[in-house]
Amino acid sequence: MMRFDRKSKDDATLLNLYEQLLYPRMIEEKMLILLRQGRIGKWFSGIGQEAIAIGSTLAMKETEYILPMHRNLGVFTAREVPLKKLMAQWQGKLTGFTKGRDRSFHFGTRDYKIIGMISHLGPQMALADGIALADLIEGKPQATLVFTGEGATSEGDFHEAVNVAAVWNLPVIFLIENNGYGLSTPVAEQYHCKNLVDKAIGYGIEGIQVDGNNVLEVYDTIHEVAGSIRKNPRPVLVECLTFRMRGHEEASGTKYVPEELFKEWEKKDPVKTFETYLYEQGILNDQLADALKSSLKQEIEQEVESAFQEAEPVANPENELRDMYFPYQQKVAPPGEVSSEMRYLDAISDALKISMQQYPNLVLMGQDIADYGGAFKITDGFSTTFGKARVRNTPICESAIVGAGLGLSINGYKAVVEMQFADFVSCGFNQIVNNLAKTHYRWGEKADVVVRMPTGAGTGAGPFHSQSNEAWFTKTPGLKVVYPAFPYDAKGLLLAAVEDPNPVIYFEHKYLYRSLSGQVPEGHYTVEIGKANILKEGKDMVIITYGLGVHWALSYLNQYPEYSIMLIDLCSLQPWDKETVKTAVQTTGKVLILHEDTLGSGFGAEISAWISEYCFEYLDAPVIRCGSLDTAIPMNKVLEDSFLAKSRLHENVEKLRTY
Repeated sequence: MMRFDRKSKDDATLLNLYEQLLYPRMIEEKMLILLRQGRIGKWFSGIGQEAIAIGSTLAMKETEYILPMHRNLGVFTAREVPLKKLMAQWQGKLTGFTKGRDRSFHFGTRDYKIIGMISHLGPQMALADGIALADLIEGKPQATLVFTGEGATSEGDFHEAVNVAAVWNLPVIFLIENNGYGLSTPVAEQYHCKNLVDKAIGYGIEGIQVDGNNVLEVYDTIHEVAGSIRKNPRPVLVECLTFRMRGHEEASGTKYVPEELFKEWEKKDPVKTFETYLYEQGILNDQLADALKSSLKQEIEQEVESAFQEAEPVANPENELRDMYFPYQQKVAPPGEVSSEMRYLDAISDALKISMQQYPNLVLMGQDIADYGGAFKITDGFSTTFGKARVRNTPICESAIVGAGLGLSINGYKAVVEMQFADFVSCGFNQIVNNLAKTHYRWGEKADVVVRMPTGAGTGAGPFHSQSNEAWFTKTPGLKVVYPAFPYDAKGLLLAAVEDPNPVIYFEHKYLYRSLSGQVPEGHYTVEIGKANILKEGKDMVIITYGLGVHWALSYLNQYPEYSIMLIDLCSLQPWDKETVKTAVQTTGKVLILHEDTLGSGFGAEISAWISEYCFEYLDAPVIRCGSLDTAIPMNKVLEDSFLAKSRLHENVEKLRTY
C-alpha cells in the first residue's frame, strides 16, 4: 500500500498536484486513440511514470532549466507549454517547435526553460553541466534538473557528465527514471549493481532513491535537494523507481514483460493511488473529479483538433539551408597599423587573450589548460589573469566538455573547448555533429562554441597524434570549419570564430606553432570566415591548398621560380571561397588540389567535384588531387615523409603542367 505524507501542504496544493497528474495521463489516452485511428504515427508513452515528471517539475523554480526525455510529457504540461503547440510539434506542423524538422520532445525552448533530448541517449546530461556552470559563474542560486533512463546509465555520457559535475561542484540533479526496461532489455542485463543510486558513491556525491510513483515523495525530495544545492552547489543523484506500463514506443509492444509485473505495478499507478488518497482525505469527491475530467477532456479535444488544422511545412530549400546556422553577418574588423613579429602559437594565444577580455562571458575548457598552460602552453598564465572559473581544467572527457560548451551557450555564455590533440575529438564526435551542428536547425537555438583542434603531422607523433581529420566535419551541415596557415590569419580567424554565434571547428597546425613567425597586428581585428587568399599570381595552373600544404607549395614554388603557378590558401573550409576558386580556374585552366589529409574522400574531393560540375568549360586538363597515402599515419620519419602528400607534389605538378 502506497503511503502519502502531505506534510504541510494544504488541500488546494494537493488538488493541483492531482490535476497536474491527470492532465498528461488524459493526453496520453487521447494519443493512444489517435494512434489506433491512424491519425498519428508514433508515440512514446509515459503512462505509469507521471509522478516523476510532475513532482520534480513543480519542485523546481520556473527560472531553472529542466532537461527531460521522451517519456516526460508531464514536464511540458507542468511548465504550461500549450498543448496545441505540443500537438503541432508531434505532428510535424510548421507551428511546432521544430517546424516539422524533428519529432516528439527532441527540441528545446528558452521560454519555458526546457531543453529536450536527442535520440542518442545521454548527451543531454553534459548540457545540464554547462547550464549549471553558467549559473555558478554568474553567482545565481539556481539548480538544474536533468532526466535519464536506467539504460542510458550504461553510456559513457552518463559517467562523464556526473563526474564533471562532481569535480566542479555543479548544482545539477541527475534524475534516473528506473522503469525496469531499456526497450526490451531488463535491468539485470543493463547493470550489475543492486541499485543505480549506489553509483553515486563512486563519484563522491549524494545518492537518494525514491518511490517514483509517489508524487508527494518525488516532489518533496526534489524540492529539498534543489533548495539545498542552490545554497551549497553540488550534484545529487536521484533514482526514481517506477515501471513502464506501455511499450518503449507503441509499435514495440510489451510481450517481453511478465504479466505478473503488470499486475504488481498496476496497484501502484501514480494517478489512481493519489486519487484514492484524496478521496480518503475528503479532498476529492465524485462530483469534483467528474467536473475536472470533463473540463480537461474538452480542453484536450479542442487543442488537439485545432493542431490538426495547422499548416504543414512547405518545402523551401533556401529556408532549410539558411536555418542550418544562427542568423549572423560577420562585420570584418580591420587591423591596426602597429604590428610585431609573432609566432603562430603566440598569435593564437593573443587571440584567446583578447577574446577573454572582450567577452566576460567566455569560458575556456580543456585538459591541462589552467596552471599548466595546455599541452602546447597556449594558455600559459591565463588562469592567473582570468581566474580558474573561466579557464577550466577538465577531466579527460571530450564528450562531456563539448556538451558543457553547448550548455554554456544555451545559458548565455560563450565557450572555447580545446582538444589536446585533434585526434581526440573522436571521443566528442557525437556532441559536435549531432548537438552543436543540428541545434539551430532543429529548434532555433545558437551553439556559440569554438572547438580548437591542434592538428597535423610532421612531428613523428604517429597514428593517434598526427591525423588531419578536417573532412570529418566539412561534410556536416551546421558547422563552420577554419584552418589558418599564417600567424596573421590564425589570430584574425580565431577572433572571428569566437565572435560568431555558430559552432566553429578551428584547426591549428602543431608543426607551425613554433616553426613559423610573421607580422601580426596588435589588438583586435578579424579575418573573414569563408574568404580565401591568393598568395601568388600565375597563369599556367593553380594550386589550391590550406594549412601546412600552403607552406609545402610556397617552398616548391620558390624552387621553381620559372613556373607561372597561382597559389590559393583557402583559409576556411566550411564555407569555402567558391568565387575565388572559379576565377582561378578561368584564369589558369589547370587545377591541382593539395592537402595533408589522406587522398581518399579528403576535402579536396569536394573541391574537385565542384570544379568539375561548375567550371568544366574552363578546364584544359583533369583536376588533379595530391593528398597523403590512404593509410594511418606512421611514426617513423622516413615512413611519415613518404606518407605525406608533399612527397608527391612535384610529380603531380609535372603531370599537370605537361598535360
